[in-house]
Parts: sequence; C-alpha cells; structure tokens
Amino acid sequence: MAPPHQTESCSGSSAPATVTTVDVTAARDLIAAAGGHRYLDVRTEEELSKLGHLVEAGNQISLTHDHMSMTGGRVKNAQFVEQVASLFTKEEHVVVGCQSGKRSEQACVDLQAAGFKNVKNMGGGYLAWLHHGFPVHHRTNRPPPRQDA
Repeated sequence: MAPPHQTESCSGSSAPATVTTVDVTAARDLIAAAGGHRYLDVRTEEELSKLGHLVEAGNQISLTHDHMSMTGGRVKNAQFVEQVASLFTKEEHVVVGCQSGKRSEQACVDLQAAGFKNVKNMGGGYLAWLHHGFPVHHRTNRPPPRQDA
C-alpha cells in the first residue's frame, strides 16, 4: 500500500489544516479491509447518477459538500458538517472522496476543523478510481420487481 502524503489547505483560519491524502489504491485497500474505513462520497447527486459509485464501499455514505448554483458557481452545503456528524463519530476512520480529489480535500479541512480526527482524502477522486479500472456500480432506474399474489 502506498504511503499517505500530507497536503496543506487553508480553511479560512490563521493556521492551515493538514490533510492526509492517500492515493486511490491505498484508499481502496482501507475501504475494503474488514473493519476498515467508511467511505464518504461528497459528489452531487447528478455526479453519482451519471458516473456511478465505488463497489468496494459497501459502507458508503453520500453527502453533497457543495452544489452548482443557478449562476454556475459552486455553493457550499451549509449543513455539511452537521449532516456528517449525524452519521459518523468524530473518532471514526473515514476516507472522503469526490470527482477529482479537490472538494474532498476541502471537506476534510472542514471536518477536521469540526473535530473529526481520522479523515483522509482520496487523491485523484472517483476519476482516479475509474482510471485504475476498479469496479463501480451504476444506479438503475428500474422499477422494483412485481410481487404476484
């Protein structure tokens, strides 16, 4: 497994937060391990519907970190940290991913500022996952099977 590396990100405070970024192969190993890390996907619903999601992440949670505004810019989900706190403890080990690794890095900064201790950014994001040929799952809009009496 490749070692994590540290990246510096500013969260708007005077001291930058240090985010641990792991490459996509290490992230896959952390997520797939028995008792391993949970996976938090911070992409939008549109991205999830269009491109699918990780197969290894059976314990995957999707919460949008930010979304596109009517003017085309990104707007941060003001409830993001509260939503995460309702689903994860601050001690849990979590790999955070997005489309390319940038939003997930910012999400890690936000979570660390809120006291989450064990979050890691998946470097390269979902695009790196696809590039490596790791398995994905695509949502289908099929109706549920009929249950005849």
